[in-house]
Amino acid sequence: MTEPNRTEREFGVPFPGIILDQEKWTQTALKAVPDGHLNWPELFGRDAPVVLDLGCGNGRYLIGSALARPDHDHLGTDILPVVIRYARKRGNQRGLANLKFAVLGGWELLEKHVAPHSVAEIHCYHPQPYYDPAQVYRRLITPAFLALVHRALRPGGRFVIQTDNPGYWKYIRAVVPVFFDFHELSGKWPDSPRGRTRREIIATQKKLPVFRAEAEAKPDLSESDALSLAESLPPPTFDADRRLRELDKLA
Repeated sequence: MTEPNRTEREFGVPFPGIILDQEKWTQTALKAVPDGHLNWPELFGRDAPVVLDLGCGNGRYLIGSALARPDHDHLGTDILPVVIRYARKRGNQRGLANLKFAVLGGWELLEKHVAPHSVAEIHCYHPQPYYDPAQVYRRLITPAFLALVHRALRPGGRFVIQTDNPGYWKYIRAVVPVFFDFHELSGKWPDSPRGRTRREIIATQKKLPVFRAEAEAKPDLSESDALSLAESLPPPTFDADRRLRELDKLA
């Protein structure tokens, strides 16, 4: 049984928060996503700014954000049940009532379950580049996806994106500014200089470049205009460079 008040580490880097006594644990599982749009005040029991993490992995970033910003509510999703199990367990052990995790794809979440202009932030760290040319259609960051992100965010809402794949980054730099005011970031995250995510920690320790940006939704871009722009932009058919696949096995 896990001991309370214990700090966990990944690759030598402390995981945010500590394990509390069991009577202070909570339930962070969103096991069944209802049909239609999620009702945020109903889900979290209050009205607060909502932060989404699409492809959240084991929840490192989102748990850290939920601890640091108790006045924000957080939802993380991933298509891999095993990583969501780890995320839920750690969220539960830290007693976080402003945090939920669900097994769900980012596209499906935004398309079917997020009302327009209802969230404050959307984060996407290290989306899978898919090296096999036959799999490139599965890449998450497409013009149509960015139109969904723009629709979900409140006016001026924030989109945070990060990757260690140079091909993906070149594509992101070309398409994201169509929908957002794009600000490329230099240096490390002030809140997590050793990495916000497990993947970033590994890449940083291997001295690989990590590319980051924060972007604000353009307030004068309508939903119909965003969809029209998405249809005019190229899909992400870049070469992801198969030599970079080794990092995926570690992350």
